[in-house]
Amino acid sequence: MEFVFTPEDHKAISSFVYAEAGILMPAGKAQLVYGRLAPRVRENKLTSFADYIALIEDDQEERTLAVDALTTNHTSFFRESHHFDHFIAEVWPALEQRLLGRGRVRIWSAACSSGEEPYSLLMAMFGTDRGAAQRFARTDLRILATDLSTEILAAAKAARYSQETAQSIPAALRSLWVKRDDRGAEVHPLIRERVAFRRLNLLEGWPMSHPFDAIFCRNVMIYFDEPTKERLQTRLADQLAVGGMLYIGHSERLAASIASRFECVGRTSFRKVAA
Repeated sequence: MEFVFTPEDHKAISSFVYAEAGILMPAGKAQLVYGRLAPRVRENKLTSFADYIALIEDDQEERTLAVDALTTNHTSFFRESHHFDHFIAEVWPALEQRLLGRGRVRIWSAACSSGEEPYSLLMAMFGTDRGAAQRFARTDLRILATDLSTEILAAAKAARYSQETAQSIPAALRSLWVKRDDRGAEVHPLIRERVAFRRLNLLEGWPMSHPFDAIFCRNVMIYFDEPTKERLQTRLADQLAVGGMLYIGHSERLAASIASRFECVGRTSFRKVAA
């Protein structure tokens, strides 16, 4: 190894990332921790992880960079497509009518990573009718997309992807909503303008004051322990309007303590039925 990295160092970093983001880093992930943080140790011209741990105790900017490095950001366009299918078939028609009647619609893409999730949702909502998208651009429709990583949010805002990444978008939608060139693929402005990207730690305070009509919080709770999952799910339930939808990852489950507030209406798809 290039740098000294002891079991005590791993334990200290595990405690740090759990306190900051609720992410579990057991001893079996020591190699992963080393691989992701070694570039930060090198960048700061340090010779050991003990020195780096001392640095992040006082340097808030470096703490943020350390969390960014340790955060897993794996996603794709139309990942777990059954959620988008359910939303379009069962949820979107009523929300569409609300918007056309000058109402408001708010959707939250929590742990949005590099932006594929909110962009996929909007492409599905707007379909192959650019005229409809232009009409909705004048309505009170907004998607809030949040993530813990500042670096990945910058990539999401840029809305530029490789040609390979864009291939998972259905062809009819890709031809309308993605501009491709020799540098890659860029999402159309009509899609990008509906999304507000913000940095947010799911374990800290949330600034949102109004309830959401749907929340996508998928494949993030797999990194949390059971008490953290339960606290987060309770807060997500509180942030949803009655009748609103919560979509979670394929291997995630609702905590027993909040199950009575929801009805399951599809694979890892839950409608809030009680405040």
